[in-house]
Amino acid sequence: MPLKAVLFDFNGVILDDEAIHAALIDEILLQENLRPQRGEYDLFCLGRSDRACLDNLLSRRGRAVTPAYLDKLVAQKAATYRARLASLEPFPFFGGAIALLEQLHAAQLKIAIVTGALRSDVDLALERGNLTPIVDCIISAESVERSKPYPDPYLRAVQQLQTLEADLTAADCLAIEDTLVGVQSAREAGVKVLGVAHTYPFHMLQRRCHWVLDRLDQFDLAEIARVFDRSVAATPS
Repeated sequence: MPLKAVLFDFNGVILDDEAIHAALIDEILLQENLRPQRGEYDLFCLGRSDRACLDNLLSRRGRAVTPAYLDKLVAQKAATYRARLASLEPFPFFGGAIALLEQLHAAQLKIAIVTGALRSDVDLALERGNLTPIVDCIISAESVERSKPYPDPYLRAVQQLQTLEADLTAADCLAIEDTLVGVQSAREAGVKVLGVAHTYPFHMLQRRCHWVLDRLDQFDLAEIARVFDRSVAATPS
């Protein structure tokens, strides 16, 4: 099957903002009179929604929080995040991210964002990069009940892209991910995965992904498209 769509994770793939998220989570823990612990953000938050992250961190300390209280913490973090991000200049896009999105659009491939981030966070970044018109589908934290590592976000993205291209399937899609939970989510949805070593070391991604790159500017569309085409040729008639 030919490559028809590329599905991007957001934080850690398009936007270099994980340090901001980690700092804001630490601030919330301190506000809750809890001391941040080394390594726990990577273990319980990378690749996950803010809601899942905070629920993990609070529950493992014995804090029983209501859904309404979690909503309050997520909204507080989102407001602070947007304020800090808006003040940054230049905007923290990863090198090669905008050029790659534009290249894929020029090649007439469908483009989706599949993320645990809030929709407002994604919209802000796309507007700053003048990318809004070229993104066909956004699956954000609000789009699904179960976030990564469950396959639900990628399954929902494929469903939405099928409204634009009826014969598209998960096998026609490539996910670009930087975290292990993101890779798991995409693979369980039947989507091939390209890992980019922005967050985890190359060798850790290599064991789990179909391709791995150190940087987005190493992306070779022609080579990846050939692999998809070869999979068609190898399929018995």
